[in-house]
Amino acid sequence: AVVLTTLIANQAFAQLPVIPLANQKSLLQSNDPKLAANKKLVYDCWREVLEGGHFELADKYLAENYMQHNPNVPTGRKGFVEFFSKFAKPQAIVDTIKAPVVAIIAERDLVVISFSAKLPEPTNSSKTYTTTWCDMFRIENGKLAEHWDGAQKTKN
Repeated sequence: AVVLTTLIANQAFAQLPVIPLANQKSLLQSNDPKLAANKKLVYDCWREVLEGGHFELADKYLAENYMQHNPNVPTGRKGFVEFFSKFAKPQAIVDTIKAPVVAIIAERDLVVISFSAKLPEPTNSSKTYTTTWCDMFRIENGKLAEHWDGAQKTKN
């Protein structure tokens, strides 16, 4: 009876798909100019450095002692550049983030950017579902000073 109840409950509470926002630039707006600038800093770093592969711009966006809380990425600007330059090569920088952005939220010195992520169903890898991935940054002196996300350790 418990198994049947669990199966019925899981079907009754089926997840809704995570839908990215079409107009990313609208997410950069804020009544507070400092919060708008912080959002734009994260947005531009994501487009130019992470997606664009222009790691020569890292010093424009990241503090030298950038603190990294992702267990797979070294801390410090140098560690960030060495790690991510293995995955992204320089390409044309585009006006919007290529990844499916859901929201960009700023409060005090923090900016959270969330994305829609498509993953394989654990019980049927031919099917997928969507979920949300979030990255949070702390801004200090106009640069990204600290980063958090939901990453778990991976095998080396």
